[in-house]
Amino acid sequence: MAADRALNRLARATSPYLLQHASNPVDWYEWGEEALGRARREDRPILLSIGYAACHWCHVMAHESFEDEETALFMNERFVCIKVDREERPDIDSIYMDAVQAMTGSGGWPLTAFLTPDGTPFYAGTYFPKEDRHGLPSFRRVLEGIVEAWQARRADVLEQGRRIVRSLEANARLRESSDPLTEDVLREGHAALRRAFDAEWGGFGRAPKFPQPMTLEFLLRAHLRGLASSLDMVTHTLDRMASGGVRDQVGGGFHRYSVDGTWHVPHFEKMLYDNAQLARLYARAWQVSGRDEYRRVAEDTLDYLLREMRAPGGGFFSSQDADSEGEEGRFFVWSNEELIAVAARASGDRTAGAAVATYFGATPDGNWEGTNVLWTPLPMSRVAARFGLDPSALAAHVDGTRRALFDVREARPRPGTDDKVLTAWNGLAIAAFAEAGRVFQDARYVDAAARAASFVLEHLVGPDGRLLRSWREGKGGGPAFLDDYALLAQALLTLYETTFDLRFFTQARNLADDLMSLFRDPDGGGFFQTASDAEALVVRPKELFDNAVPSGNSVAAEVLQRLALMTGEARYEEAGVSALRLVRDHMIRAPSGFGHALCALDLYLSPVREVAIVGDPGDEATRRLVEAVHRRFLPNSVLAAAPAESPATSSIGLLRDRRPMDGRATAYVCERFVCGRPVTDPDELVAQLTG
Repeated sequence: MAADRALNRLARATSPYLLQHASNPVDWYEWGEEALGRARREDRPILLSIGYAACHWCHVMAHESFEDEETALFMNERFVCIKVDREERPDIDSIYMDAVQAMTGSGGWPLTAFLTPDGTPFYAGTYFPKEDRHGLPSFRRVLEGIVEAWQARRADVLEQGRRIVRSLEANARLRESSDPLTEDVLREGHAALRRAFDAEWGGFGRAPKFPQPMTLEFLLRAHLRGLASSLDMVTHTLDRMASGGVRDQVGGGFHRYSVDGTWHVPHFEKMLYDNAQLARLYARAWQVSGRDEYRRVAEDTLDYLLREMRAPGGGFFSSQDADSEGEEGRFFVWSNEELIAVAARASGDRTAGAAVATYFGATPDGNWEGTNVLWTPLPMSRVAARFGLDPSALAAHVDGTRRALFDVREARPRPGTDDKVLTAWNGLAIAAFAEAGRVFQDARYVDAAARAASFVLEHLVGPDGRLLRSWREGKGGGPAFLDDYALLAQALLTLYETTFDLRFFTQARNLADDLMSLFRDPDGGGFFQTASDAEALVVRPKELFDNAVPSGNSVAAEVLQRLALMTGEARYEEAGVSALRLVRDHMIRAPSGFGHALCALDLYLSPVREVAIVGDPGDEATRRLVEAVHRRFLPNSVLAAAPAESPATSSIGLLRDRRPMDGRATAYVCERFVCGRPVTDPDELVAQLTG
């Protein structure tokens, strides 16, 4: 009977991750009063399991334990079992991930936590195997230990929970630093990154290795500041990632991370947030370096998102699974013989086929678990010389083989797609498409950004006008969090600076106003992760670290400063900078955990170019001035454009009282609303921007 109830209960969920568990024999609940109330009434501990649809080890633990009838029966008899999709409820994930890290020193997913009926965590971990192995206790042994402690040592359990909650509360009560925000913070953070940099393979630290696009963007900004080695660290890392297996060499886009230190073997899931951030980073690196390879990587990544991750109507799905046909990576890997055969057919020459396979790093016995993860560890010229081929001819064979491999792969059973649309992650995608579209002058990408923005504003706003976290199959999810408001506001502001459609600016400003009224901490500074009227949890969390997705506080710090620059209203800057003061000392000690915060601090400490262009954005003369701005990587700038006497001048202070010269489109470059000589020539505008 319990299994039937569990099936029915999770079958009503919208989350693909929860639906994956709808047929478990475990009597799962979603997070909510139904589950918490039962735990209180029956005085049972809560077993909380948190994961996400693309998580490989979540699938492993489900198969080993949650699908096992005997284990499920024990869980059902002794616990109230709750499943949470971390992507739909980042507040719950944040609280209990902090608890795991406080107890064990590390974290990850699946997250397994044991709570008192009021939600207090007293024991937690991540993946537990079915049997004791690799120093990990079996899941059944953990369950039995928790039951024994709950029954025989309740006082110890409760005291452990109180200690953990005090630790969680200390983080939520973090106050603004009284020390000044100076360039020394940037320099010390930069020095720490230089020490952690892997000079051979790029990136930071050793295995596993994550792309860290926010950290690399900070280094791109640091290059503009003249900080030594910054651009070398960026380009070396981007080159290594682009040639690695962490990049899908056939279909474009990037996998989640590399399990080794050489970017070769990835964890195969693909996340919207990684690909959005990396596409924008490669586009910016192209602006700085002019290297065509970076443009190709950015375009391949965006084209992958358009092809495989776009929902009908224009929003973007969340992720694609690592597994297919029950095996991790099966969709993406190749036997040596299959690879040579496809390459030989594509090139019409088996020798060329063998050369292509060598270029892709394949070996007869496979380079990973008996099969081959494609990467390009050797220069094209070296492989061509080995097989007596002209490098340009080999390059043509490689391009033809990529297309052929893609066609072959398309016939394979595909990994599952988590088809929910998340507001925050769509914000990252909208910003990436808008910026790449204007940088590459590709209207397809700008249109994709505008369509995604319209989708979110139509489907992820509730009947009360409040933003929602998620949407799937016509049904909206729960209330949005800080990062949803901040990242969508940032995206809409980027889209405004691309299209100069005033509605995008107006929506961005409305979101920023809601953000400040719903999430701001007037006492401690910065912003809470949950709104002031949200469900009460064991603590009200503050998200401070920039992890795979920039924290809501870091993004708020940036977008509020940008709004202040465009409107002239200091209240936005004051609120945004308070979020930076919260993490001032952390940026120095652990810069790789605060990449976006460092970018926001760079904006605060820099002379900002405020560019106002008076002219019709549809006219050629205006477009030439706009393109002079868009072509360059100018992270510490804002841009507004409108005809004289436009309605935009009443809401965008930067445009107010600007007049065209002699009836011609005119640009004003200002700093803190003090403007230089107006210009009508794009070359003169460039001189002011770069002088």
